Amino acid sequence: MKQYLAIIALVLMSCSQNKTTTVKNNGEEKFIDSVLATMSIDDKIGQTNLRGTSSRAKTLSEELKEDVRQGKVGALLNVMKVEFVDELQKIAVEESPNKIPLIFGRDVVHGFKTIFPIPIGLAASWDTEIAKSSSRVAAIEASSVGIRWTFAPMLDIARDSRWGRIAESPGEDPYLASVLGKAYVEGFQGDSLNNPTSIAACAKHYIGYGAAMGGRDYNTTVIPEALLRNVYLPPFQSALNAGAATVMTSFNEINGIPATGNEFLLKQVLRDELKFDGFVVSDWDSVVEMIAHGYARDEKHAAELAAKAGMDMEMTSNAYELHLKKLIEQGKVTEGQLNVFVKNILRIKYRLGLFNTPYRDKNNEAAFYAKAHLEEAKEAAIKSSVLLKNEQVLPMSSQTKVALIGPLANAPLDQMGTWTFDGEKAHTITPLKAFETANVNFTHIKALTHSRDRSKAQFKSAVNAVKNSDVIVFVAGEEAILSGEAHSRANIDLPGVQEDLIKALSETGKPIVLVIMAGRPITITNIIDDVDAVLMAWHPGTMGGVALQEILFGLREPEGRLPVSWPKTAGQLPYFYNHKNTGRPANKKDYVAMYDIPVGAWQSSLGNDSHYLDVGYTPHFPFGFGLGYTAFKYTDLEISKDTIGFNETLQVKVSITNVGERPGKEVVQFYVQDVVGSITRPVRELKGFQHISLNKGETKEVVFKLSTGALGFSNHKIMHTVEEGDFNLWVGAQATSGLKGAFYLKEY
Repeated sequence: MKQYLAIIALVLMSCSQNKTTTVKNNGEEKFIDSVLATMSIDDKIGQTNLRGTSSRAKTLSEELKEDVRQGKVGALLNVMKVEFVDELQKIAVEESPNKIPLIFGRDVVHGFKTIFPIPIGLAASWDTEIAKSSSRVAAIEASSVGIRWTFAPMLDIARDSRWGRIAESPGEDPYLASVLGKAYVEGFQGDSLNNPTSIAACAKHYIGYGAAMGGRDYNTTVIPEALLRNVYLPPFQSALNAGAATVMTSFNEINGIPATGNEFLLKQVLRDELKFDGFVVSDWDSVVEMIAHGYARDEKHAAELAAKAGMDMEMTSNAYELHLKKLIEQGKVTEGQLNVFVKNILRIKYRLGLFNTPYRDKNNEAAFYAKAHLEEAKEAAIKSSVLLKNEQVLPMSSQTKVALIGPLANAPLDQMGTWTFDGEKAHTITPLKAFETANVNFTHIKALTHSRDRSKAQFKSAVNAVKNSDVIVFVAGEEAILSGEAHSRANIDLPGVQEDLIKALSETGKPIVLVIMAGRPITITNIIDDVDAVLMAWHPGTMGGVALQEILFGLREPEGRLPVSWPKTAGQLPYFYNHKNTGRPANKKDYVAMYDIPVGAWQSSLGNDSHYLDVGYTPHFPFGFGLGYTAFKYTDLEISKDTIGFNETLQVKVSITNVGERPGKEVVQFYVQDVVGSITRPVRELKGFQHISLNKGETKEVVFKLSTGALGFSNHKIMHTVEEGDFNLWVGAQATSGLKGAFYLKEY
């Protein structure tokens, strides 16, 4: 039995706060109090109302203008005509009872006009600078039309690729999600929220949304508190430490209580422990959806539950507007609680500088699709692309005759991916356009009209057309509409007859490069042997075609690494690398495949460990995996000490050599295992990574420093603890390999 040192999580969390979560500014609070003192109960309730409109509205309704005039609206989303933004803000600051400015919000998720790869693709870059620069570009473009609030970043840990919203996720690992979450917030909010090009970030969806049962959107979640704190909470803590101005509650229930009415999560964890002092907004209609959950009797009860839980602003539904005043009169909710909501909202408006400068900067033209923005988008697409297989077919030479085929080869709308309301397909450069511009020697055969096309009418012509080509580049995947919110899939193979066409083309004997554009990992077990290379591009955004052309012809190499484990079949899901061992961990020695079982075998003679008979116990491609156009060798692992004490730092060194034929880049990954814990611990956990560039034959030493604080976790008593005992570590190129070492953590 190990001894352990317990450290109260609250102490650690409060010591790590910075930016907008620091001690409140006295001048700021005095101003907020002075505004609050002038407000009636009706005025206060108005500030809690986030009204939604259609971004395609041709006119501005008189009803909405009158509501703003009467102070019934605190914020608006999806107002996209700049003249509407200007008019509504003018009404708010000149005609409403307290002259309080509005916040205009929008789902600016992975770009505004210049569209970057979808978030799961950006996560594949393992690059915080790319995450930061992409959100900075988005903020600059969006703020020019009056948007000062984005409903991003999405920080839900996602372990099930069937879930449509994995497209918006940072992946399955809390460490990677945490460093990316910090970068997104810093990009959106800049150095100061009151900079007119900064927009308030919204850490969503708080919390556990990615654990929805069966990968079915909006579904229930069952997450023990220790797991919640160890896996799902860290990205939110990181975003709040970086100063995230707002938080959005999730649609799901957690252990029987919907997030929007969850007092424990919103008050104890978010406010008391994480010291969050911005405002919490519900997701779309999630207050009244507590009725469907079976947690609220009616709208009035839903308003009561949300208010008691500490939910500040209601998105689109109007339970607060209709019922909060009556609840206060009945003593079920206090005016003091309402005052807290309003102060939280006013605080963010103050920090955005809206009281001093409520109107958008009309001199900020933002330069949509500016050259620098497009270059950033191209870099992001290159760094996000993950090479999964390469049988020496990539990179192609400039003389290669290419047959460009597939439903995503020239699909500008789908290439942008989900949550791209403001992106314009006319500005999207597809692989077809990029090949034309680069004067590639190619033939384009559409063959399939879209990813779900089930017609084989063009198969024969496609097969005939490739006979004079050297290589087939097949751009496959799923349309943008097949991923994102409410777009979960039980089968995550390539839709339509794409697999059938690939098999038909493989019979020509021509090498096939499979490029996948999709919002999730796509199971390719059925066709992996029919293709010679596989490049995962996700939905790569505006400049995806240029990025792919440069990768395929070796001008750049794919730099991405998987942020999620890639399943062999949907039946393996949920799957994640940082799983537990179980009492009978699967291993190569004992595993017996289904078709290797002797007919009539004795029932208990086949390994008896944790696996599937038909697909085994490993993913198709592990977390962290990604190939390049060269090869690297890891040697000389060196650990500074065999035994360290609490509050000491362990130093780990490794040498990495480029043993290939061209320069290349590597993402060096550092994993740790707590061998025995007071609760069972994962088989590995990511604790750090570094990007390095090496010329042919070059060797570099990479150093990781591990503090004992990084070994902490929440135990069964929900205490943050660092425990004495044995630890394993690995430095390598993915989550299932690497040079192995060990050390002992001792409480002296």
